[in-house]
Amino acid sequence: MRRNVSLFLLTLLFVPAGTAAEEWPGWRGPRGDGTSHEHGVPVRWSQTENVAWKAPVPGVGHSSPALWGDRVFLTTCLLKEQQQRVLLCLDRRDGKLLWQRVVVRSPLEYKHKLNSHASSTPATDGKHVWTTFLRLRPRTAADGPPSKLRERPPLPPTIVPEIVVTCYTVAGDKVWEKVPGRFYSRHGFCSPPILYKDMLIVNGDQDAEAYLVALDQKTGGERWRTDRPNRFRSYCPPLIVDAAGRKQMVLTGAQAVDSYDPDTGKQLWHIDGPTEQFVASVVYGDGLFFLTAGFPDFHNMAIRPDGSGNVTGTHVAWHEKKVPARKAAYVPSPIAHGSYFFVVSDLGYVRCFEAKTGKALWMEKLGVHHSASPVSAGGLLYFPADEGVTFVVRAGPKFELVSRNDLDEECYASPAVSRGQMFVRTLHHLYCIGKGER
Repeated sequence: MRRNVSLFLLTLLFVPAGTAAEEWPGWRGPRGDGTSHEHGVPVRWSQTENVAWKAPVPGVGHSSPALWGDRVFLTTCLLKEQQQRVLLCLDRRDGKLLWQRVVVRSPLEYKHKLNSHASSTPATDGKHVWTTFLRLRPRTAADGPPSKLRERPPLPPTIVPEIVVTCYTVAGDKVWEKVPGRFYSRHGFCSPPILYKDMLIVNGDQDAEAYLVALDQKTGGERWRTDRPNRFRSYCPPLIVDAAGRKQMVLTGAQAVDSYDPDTGKQLWHIDGPTEQFVASVVYGDGLFFLTAGFPDFHNMAIRPDGSGNVTGTHVAWHEKKVPARKAAYVPSPIAHGSYFFVVSDLGYVRCFEAKTGKALWMEKLGVHHSASPVSAGGLLYFPADEGVTFVVRAGPKFELVSRNDLDEECYASPAVSRGQMFVRTLHHLYCIGKGER
């Protein structure tokens, strides 16, 4: 008993004061919305100041780090003749590479210039880690003729693009690999796996037969599959929250906003539009779902969660329609804090909304261009810009810039927060910011 108490007290000495330690298991953290409940997260840093370690990352990728325990998981693509999609495991204490696995080896898919061939953030539960990549393989007789697509990507008809979902142990042992379906998109692939109970959920919105699918975490076996009837590419993972007295999984994409029961895949409610394509994830706060989109026109919208069926005309709480590109986002996801929503546009303008009413409270210019999604911690918002500068802003109804932190290297990946430290992936490195935990 005395030994256990001593170990517990010793542990407390190495946890930053005021920190409610959290893991960061996948895309946008433990709640899938970019929020951290921790305090004492670093506010100021540079290439040399307040940096615990800096590790080189081979290849190119825009995925975020996933963290659990003393391990950091990251995906990347080794380009040119190698054409390998790779899962990396680093020691979170010093950034040392523990192991590296080639998950997919295939020709590189066509993509948008702002996308990468390793944009999907892995997911982990501390025992296993899951990845999603796109693989191009030769067409066989069993595949049948090519699909008639609305907009065919520049691929020869002899090639089949397919999503590959893979499970590894945290020690690097491969457990299973599954192909839930094909994926046609002229802009490439970016659909991170989402963990829910004992399932893994993957969005397959594409310019062909589209789907939302849940796989068994242990075996990869299919648990349920939901048709996505609009057949239009999008790149958003769903957000799963408790809202209006029920568990809801809300997904923007394919010309619609939809809520599903994550246990069965059954649709709960639907909203038409408000645009064609979505990249930014939805967030939930102050009793409303909030989205920012998209292409070909830009929108900001809040939705009440208690609907059923088609609620386009009844449950839109407020809607900014077809605003200029500087006033809404296509790629960066929004973030909620208290009774406010915040959105950073691709052009670098941050706006603050009153959640209930949609009243715009302020708008300020930050970076030149933003691709990464913001995170929040301790009442502060962190906005990384493509040029490698992270702007720290107070989360409130008045604009207050707290700090400007320059790593002097391009940054397209969203940051991760865990145990009092911030992890920032730049074009060629992974930074662990803050001295936090030892």
